[in-house]
Amino acid sequence: MATIHYDNNVSLDLIKSRKVAIIGYGSQGHAHALNLKESGVDVVVGLPPTSKSVAKAEAAGLTVKTPRDAAAYADVIMVLTPDTSQAKIWREDLAPEMTPGKTLMFAHGFNIRFGTIEVPAHIDVSMIAPKSPGHRVRETYEGGAGVPALIAVHQDASGTAKELALSYAKGIGCTRAGVLETTFSEETETDLFGEQAVLCGGTAALVKAGFETLVNAGYQPEVAYFECLHELKLIVDLMYRGGLNYMRYSISDTAEVGDYTAGARLITAETKKEMQKILEEIQDGTFAKFWIEENEKGRPWFEKTRAAEQEHIIEGVGAKLRAMMPFLDPVTIKAGQ
Repeated sequence: MATIHYDNNVSLDLIKSRKVAIIGYGSQGHAHALNLKESGVDVVVGLPPTSKSVAKAEAAGLTVKTPRDAAAYADVIMVLTPDTSQAKIWREDLAPEMTPGKTLMFAHGFNIRFGTIEVPAHIDVSMIAPKSPGHRVRETYEGGAGVPALIAVHQDASGTAKELALSYAKGIGCTRAGVLETTFSEETETDLFGEQAVLCGGTAALVKAGFETLVNAGYQPEVAYFECLHELKLIVDLMYRGGLNYMRYSISDTAEVGDYTAGARLITAETKKEMQKILEEIQDGTFAKFWIEENEKGRPWFEKTRAAEQEHIIEGVGAKLRAMMPFLDPVTIKAGQ
């Protein structure tokens, strides 16, 4: 059984006795920085002077320093920039300031797991990975709750790396929902697999395939959009609250029988075999090697693929329909964004 830590057995005292630098001020960065500040922690944000986020962080009442100055100032350095930028930031800004007794933290294990960042043995290396986008980390904290998180320790030079990481987790509100012990490898591999096979890759491909099947059969694109994309939220929300059982309890018997009869025809032994291959490519570093090299080349394949996906017919149909439903708080991503 998993070991899970909650508010009642974790103290804020450890993290409140440290100075914390949040490197980055994006989705996770703003949430961690503001939640820690409101938990009484001495926190600064590390950003390049040219970053557009400097003004946002300062407007929120946070102290902003360059990444290197922030690392020099702090005892705990949490790296919350994109995976692809972390190795460069580590080499140029953080590593020179990582003196004995400091802690390097991450919210995702990619760079430690695949060896693009190698940390001296005298530094604690740990992870607190909220299982939610940053805006939810912030919203739930403000509402007196929190989101679950994973904790892992890669290096424990001090002997208190886990306790400090748990204290940090309490500072951002995650122990209110539960913090589950894992490893850098398990977090990284399961996170990448979930994104690729289910949450992003699998779901997006299924939505597009269903939409294209209906449109190619002569049905109106607007009807296909509602059936294959719009209503997906209703089903996911039911799963989110009560699992597959609650979803099946809540839908019609006709929909439920469709679940049982059609699902196994789509997710076949061949599909599961391909899922296993995806997992193996994550585990053996094939995916990481591809993604690192793609970034080193300037991301030509990625940018071309993104542009093509942004022009898919489902995007144009969806934008027009969502514009007529202001209660959705619709967002439009323009080509090139």
